[in-house]
Order: sequence, then C-alpha cells, then structure tokens
Amino acid sequence: MGKTALPTRLLPRVAAGRMASNGCFWNKRQSVLKDEMAMAALDTLETLWRLAGLPAEGLAPVQLPGRDPVFPSSFPVGLAAQVTTAAAALAACELAHLRGTPRQQVTVQARQAAIECTGWFLLDGKEPEYWDPITGLYETADGHVRIHANFAHHRDGALRLLGLDVAHASRDTVQQALRGWRAIDFETAAAARGLVVTALRSFAQWDGSPQGRAVAAQPVMTFTRLDDAPPLALPALDAAARPLSGVRVLDLTRILAGPMGGRALASHGADVMLVNSPTLPNIGAIVDTSRGKRSALVDLDTAAGRDALWSLVDGAHVFSQGYRPGSLAAKGFSPRALAARRPGLVMVSLSAYGTKGPWAGRRGFDSLLQTAMGFNHAEGEAAGDGKPRAMPMQILDQATGFLMAFGAAAALWRQQSEGGSWLVEVSLAQTAQWLRGLGRVDDGLACPRPDVNACLQDYPCGYGALRALPPAAELARTPAGYVRASVPPGTDAPSW
Repeated sequence: MGKTALPTRLLPRVAAGRMASNGCFWNKRQSVLKDEMAMAALDTLETLWRLAGLPAEGLAPVQLPGRDPVFPSSFPVGLAAQVTTAAAALAACELAHLRGTPRQQVTVQARQAAIECTGWFLLDGKEPEYWDPITGLYETADGHVRIHANFAHHRDGALRLLGLDVAHASRDTVQQALRGWRAIDFETAAAARGLVVTALRSFAQWDGSPQGRAVAAQPVMTFTRLDDAPPLALPALDAAARPLSGVRVLDLTRILAGPMGGRALASHGADVMLVNSPTLPNIGAIVDTSRGKRSALVDLDTAAGRDALWSLVDGAHVFSQGYRPGSLAAKGFSPRALAARRPGLVMVSLSAYGTKGPWAGRRGFDSLLQTAMGFNHAEGEAAGDGKPRAMPMQILDQATGFLMAFGAAAALWRQQSEGGSWLVEVSLAQTAQWLRGLGRVDDGLACPRPDVNACLQDYPCGYGALRALPPAAELARTPAGYVRASVPPGTDAPSW
C-alpha cells in the first residue's frame, strides 16, 4: 500500500508596502500584489489538493479573497489559516459531490480565517484564562527556555526540577533558578521527566539539530492506504444536506489542534463524538472546541471502557486521535487493529513532532514548537529589537486542526472512490515547517490587530453563556455551523 507526501513550497516574500488606516497595505503596486497573493493562496491550496488525490475540477468553485498582513506577524498567518480552512471545506464538499450533490462555491476570507484561528471566546462575559502564571519564556545562563505549565503535573514537575517549593513558587523564583541552567540542559532534563519545555532556537539552530533535520525530511501530511477494504456504505445526499451528513467521527483528541479538526468536521454536518478520559484534565478551550459535538467519557484503562470504544468504532467512518505516538496502540487501538475491526475506516493521527527523529515521542504544544523551531526568534528579529515573541495566535494548532479535517474528508473521498482503510498523519512540527515555507511578510508586524470581539456570536452552551467565533468558510448552498451545543464531557452516552 502506498504513501503520498507533500513537499513544502517556498513562496515569494510579500511586500507589505505602506499601511492604510484600516490596517491593510497599499501602494502603487497594490493590484499586482493582490494578484500575486491570490495566486499564492490558490497555488498552495492546489498543492494540498493534489497530495490528497482529489479531482482538479473540485477546486473550481473556490474563492480566496484577502491577503497578509491581517494580524501583526512577519509570517503569513492569514494565508495559512485561509488555505487550510478552505481545504477542509472543499474536501467536505467534494465528498458530498461524490455522494450525489452539485458542487457549490466555497469562499474563505483571509482575515476571517485568521480571526477564527485565534480561538477567542467569552464565557459568561469573561475572557478565557489560557495560561498558567508559570507558563512562559525565561532567560537562562546562555539563552531562553519556554515552560508550558497549563497542566498541574507539568507545572509541578518543572518546579521540582528547579528545586522550588510547588506551593510558593512564582515567576520571579523560577527566573532566578533558571539563571543557573543552560537552556539545552534544562530542556533535556525536563524531557527526560516527561515535562514540556523547549529551548529557544533560531531557524539555523533548529535546522542543524537532529530533530530539525528529521522534520525537514517529512512532508506536511501523509495519506497511507492500509488495505483493500471495500467502500463503506454512506447514504446518498440531496442538495440541501450538509456535505458531511451521515459521516460519523470519533474524536479522541484534547487541547487545540485535534479538537479544532473535529469541530471543523462538525461544522460541515458530521456526527462527531468527542471521547474524553475521566482521568485526564482538559483545558478551558473545550468550551469552544466542543461546539457541534456529542461528548462522552470512556476509560480505556478498563475492559468495559475498551469494549465501549470498540462498539463505537463499529459504527464510525473516521477515528481521529491525538495521543502520543504508541499510546493508543498499547491499549489495543493501533491503526492496523482498527482497520481489521472496521475495514474501510479512515484514521487521522496527530503528534507534536512527527513520526521520525529523536523527538518523535515527545509531548509538545504550539507555543513550545514556536520556541524550539525558530519562530519566536524570527519574530523578534523582524521586530528589530531581537526580543523573542510569539506569533499572534496559535496558528500551528489551528492550521493543523484544519489539515486534520481536510485529511479526514479527503481520505473519505478516496475510500468511497477506491476502497481501502486509510491513515492520515499530521503533526504540529510538519505544519510549522510548511508555514515557514510559505515565506515572510515584510513589515507585517506593523499591521494592527483586528477587533476580534466584534466578530463574536452567541451560541448555545452547556457551560454557560457562550460568545464565540463563527466558521470562516462560507458555503453558498449549505452554510457551515453547529447543530449541537457545546456540552461538558460525559453529557452523552458512548453510543451512536
């Protein structure tokens, strides 16, 4: 069975020109730049489309207006958001076309796609608390490290490694302790304890590292056909049905990228069941990323929980998971085992650093990869002060989530067209490498940040009064949206 890979492509740098009062750039070359950026978006989308083996005519209905900069960044975050959002929507529509509906126009504005990728929401009028006070960038004896402390066991482990009292530690005491460490030494010691810390690197330093070389040799995503299973039965659709109606998705993901992928599938009509563990913590963003989904609890450490998941697999079309490599396989749910139980299943697998290299099994989050892979350093250089800074959103998480949805819908199209069980593999690091290959935005950091709050809408929610961002993908005939309210884990039974 074959594996298809997409190489990254280097697109021309974008000249930002002179900033206008509305935050857009313009000069006498504006129309030329607009055409160049439109072609860059279409070319980038077309490359993803070819990777998936989807028919070229499926791209005809797409419109990709807008261009970077849309947020203050030297990276084309608008392009990355726009293309991945459009890819997911178009692949869903192409699957619907295979099931009997006419193709429909899909429009994705760069600015709106980037705004959706902020993941911003208000619950009961309050802003989300994304970061633990200990989380952040710190100076060391020879550089910087970023500590991710949003989960208590990660925070407490890092504090103990530094010899600090967990109950009384502060950012000041953490900073003082880290001045006695070299950045790479602390990163290595933390990783050995299963903690989540990365040293700040430049692009050149990352490229020269063993993991940097391993990631550079991997494509942005892969599609692998595992067997010769026949096509799974999907009901025919009429023109009014949403593109993924009748598709059942098991969502075994946490944090942001995976849940975003499941939410994107739900926005186009898929029946998505979020399966959480009763023993693992979640982050506050679950309020937002659970829109459109059922939400069940299954304990895979028990025989009853594993039996419940197998029963769900028996009725699923997509199995999406974001556990560390090998974790689910150790519980009996490897891709091969899933395909043997449910021939024709599409499996989507998310990791932090990909499946190759010495870091393949490491935990990782968007902010950590931005630090380790050179993005924080590059943004500081672009700003002119050299001060490391994050990109204006967790674009690695968000773009990866949309790539997961794209991969699921595209693999379903392949499954319906030619049969087989399929494995789609994505990682935050591969997405980051792809983003880097999209080029840079001159003077992009001068772009004003849009008023994201002005874009919020009211949504039904089992957690409280939720105001959140609508889907950026505009479908001409079947608008994207969420049929189900966001609800706490365990609200629904683990049954279709």
